[in-house]
Amino acid sequence: MKFTLKRTPTGVSSTPTSAELPGLTGADVAGLVLGKRVGGDFYQVARGNDQRVVAGLLDIAGSAVENRGIVEAARQTFAATAPDFFGRDDMNEADAMMEFCHALNASILRAANGVRHCAAFLGCYNKALATVCYVNAGHTPGLLRYNSDVSELRATGMPLGLFSKSTYEAPTAAIPVGGCLLLISRGVVEAGSRKEEYGLQRVKQHFSELLLTSAQEVASSILGAVAQFDPKAAEKNDLTTLVVLRPGTNG
Repeated sequence: MKFTLKRTPTGVSSTPTSAELPGLTGADVAGLVLGKRVGGDFYQVARGNDQRVVAGLLDIAGSAVENRGIVEAARQTFAATAPDFFGRDDMNEADAMMEFCHALNASILRAANGVRHCAAFLGCYNKALATVCYVNAGHTPGLLRYNSDVSELRATGMPLGLFSKSTYEAPTAAIPVGGCLLLISRGVVEAGSRKEEYGLQRVKQHFSELLLTSAQEVASSILGAVAQFDPKAAEKNDLTTLVVLRPGTNG
C-alpha cells in the first residue's frame, strides 16, 4: 500500500512527497491537496496492525491559522490511538471505530477549549476482508465505486467537536477487486459560485468515468476537473481528496 501526499501552491507545481506503509498489500491509497491550505482540512493514515489501516479526512471549521493547534491535537490523537483501538486481531471494528471517534472528539473539544465543528469521514480498511468500517460524522458523502456504479456513504452521526457524548453508527462496506473509495473535502463540492457550484453530482459523474488503475491518478483527476471548473477554487477553500483503490480488472 502506498500513501502519497502532494501539495501544489496555486499556479505553481511542486514535487510530491511520499511515505511507504509496509506490510499491507492489495490496496493503493493516495491523498492530494490542491493549493495553499486556507481552512481546516487534513487527512491522516495510521496502521492498526498488519491487516488494518485507518484513514480519515477531517474538516475543522475556521481558518488555517485559527485552528492550527486543534488540527495538531487531532493529528496526534489519530496517530497515537489508532494502533490501540485497531491493533488487536479479535477486536470488533464497529466498537473500535466508535471509541476512536470519541477519542478524536474529546481531543478537539480540549484543544478548542469549547465547541469547534469538525466534519469527518473515518474508515478502517481490513485487508483480509477487503472491507471498510466507517463513520461519516457530518462529512461530505464518501463515494464507493464498482464498475461504473457509484454509491454514497452518507452521514452516520453528528460532526465531531460539538458534544462530549455524541454517538455514532459504524457500518461496513466492501471494496471489491477493481473497486475504489473516494473521499472529498467540502471545498471540492462548493467550488464555483453560489449561482453554480461544482457539486457532488459532477464529482460522481467524473469519478464514474475514470480508469481505476491508480489512486494517485484518481485523486489528481478529481482535483484537476474542479480546477478547470473554477481556476480560483483553491484560493477560497481547501481542496482535498483521499482515495483507497483495490487494483483489478473491473472499472
